[in-house]
Amino acid sequence: MRLVLSLAFVLSLAVPRLLAQQSDPALPADSESAQAASVDGQQDAQAQQSATPNSPNNPPQPGSKPGAENVVQPGPNLRQNPPLPGQQPKRILGLMPNFRAVSAGATPPPPTPKQNLIIATRNSFDYSAFVFVGITSFIAEASDAHPQLGKGVGGFGRYYWRGYVDKTDGNYWVIFLLPSIFHQDERYYALGQGGAWKRLTYSATRILITPSYHEHNSFNASEIFGRGIAQAISLSYYPSQTRTAGALAQKYGWAIGRDALTNVFREFWPDIAIHVLHRHP
Repeated sequence: MRLVLSLAFVLSLAVPRLLAQQSDPALPADSESAQAASVDGQQDAQAQQSATPNSPNNPPQPGSKPGAENVVQPGPNLRQNPPLPGQQPKRILGLMPNFRAVSAGATPPPPTPKQNLIIATRNSFDYSAFVFVGITSFIAEASDAHPQLGKGVGGFGRYYWRGYVDKTDGNYWVIFLLPSIFHQDERYYALGQGGAWKRLTYSATRILITPSYHEHNSFNASEIFGRGIAQAISLSYYPSQTRTAGALAQKYGWAIGRDALTNVFREFWPDIAIHVLHRHP
């Protein structure tokens, strides 16, 4: 819970500052103009070359076609859009895994089940996973969230293994199993441009909307159902006193809210790193 509140506190400081900043619209336009000029220049040069007859100083090259057919088309690199600022790192602050994030403007192919399995495994067994589960388990033990689990070192251990199973179980359902069944891409595609409120709304709603393998937005069944299945399974190993509908709904709400807040943090992290912390993301 404190981890979620900490992320919310950081965003509450950073988002107003980002709202006040004005983007420079001249940069993309200049890049596109220069790119268009480069293509036009190549086409003009090619037209002049094709119109000029062969001379002794410019003999025809072997295998070349005469006339207008001897034109070299511009390569695909001339048509690429300029990269958007704020690329997503693999880790945030060198600790928090960010393996599911896709940088703004990037369009990778749909993930394979093997790729989903690798991401779910990396998220579950990364060293940071053991650290974060330890923090949340310590908070739960200190607040006596499940009195039947006890206190002290023994109680902490009982909280810890249950918290770790919660995290791992949820990762495999949300990132690997259900996306492979529903053909959904559970990676987070950063927007990276536009107003802060637009980006905030976009990132927070990715728990409800996700692209399919056909690149169409779809209801995020993998997230919504995956978290629900993981919470239902947890009823089998948590104390009976806390296996109530209210407790289950509360845990489910925290899991969904944590994922939404994590997406918001992913979206704004490059801006926070550059404009607030003055460092590379």
